[in-house]
Amino acid sequence: MASYSDWLEGARIRTLPAAVAPVIAGAGVAVTEGAFSWTRTLLAALVALFLQIGVNFSNDYSDGVRGTDEHRSGPPRLTGGGKATPSTVLAVAFGFFFAAAVAGLALVALCGQWWLLICGVVAILAAWFYTGGKNPYGYLGLGEIFVLVFFGYMATVGTVYTQSGTAPLLAWVIATAIGLIACALLMINNIRDIPTDLQSGKRTLAVRLGDRVARLSFVAMLVVPPVITAFIGFFTYPLLITTLLLLVVVPVMSRPVLVGARGRALIVVLRNTGFYELAYAVLITLLLVLS
Repeated sequence: MASYSDWLEGARIRTLPAAVAPVIAGAGVAVTEGAFSWTRTLLAALVALFLQIGVNFSNDYSDGVRGTDEHRSGPPRLTGGGKATPSTVLAVAFGFFFAAAVAGLALVALCGQWWLLICGVVAILAAWFYTGGKNPYGYLGLGEIFVLVFFGYMATVGTVYTQSGTAPLLAWVIATAIGLIACALLMINNIRDIPTDLQSGKRTLAVRLGDRVARLSFVAMLVVPPVITAFIGFFTYPLLITTLLLLVVVPVMSRPVLVGARGRALIVVLRNTGFYELAYAVLITLLLVLS
């Protein structure tokens, strides 16, 4: 029987910064639009968190029943490790999807943009079909594209839009940066699993690129965001300092990846990438609020 810590591990808390970071950044842009709302920001954060946790449990279920997790190098999963029955894990995943839908419905009711319900349905379907269904797109190397769309553009620009009714260029630029770091989270996770994914036929982008190119791509996904957002303020002094600070952190974070660390040694990189995304979002938001 799965313990409390097993369920926490199943929720993959190291990935949760990818859910809240775009909402924080989106709230910062909403401040510049003169339309910030604590209630709508909280609801947007709940939608993102519930979706992220739901997709994590959904992946646990789908990969487990397919046998993909039988030889994984990371922590044992609930389904694949036999810690919980597949039906229980699936029920928990659907429970979080339902919670995301409820929070999303409340957010849409507040902002009055009812067409956003379509986006919510698409987001839940995308969460399920990442590893679920007969032809999951996560097995085709398309995971990073969907992460950029949903945990970059939809989460960041969506947060702004539900508060201000606008989608300024600034929001799209920051969303691109946030989305790329979220892609780095997925990339480092998949780099760790390249050997076992090859055995199970899971053709992630990391598998398709190969180990060396995938590692270089991971580093690029960390370097590009602070560089492109530096142009938001045309290299104003505070933004330039922030960019340089982030770029100094990248080599330290990337060292295990560049020297060829494998398996469990990459788990700490996954955690640090999550913190990097969160720090990026907080710094950008502070700059926007204080400017």
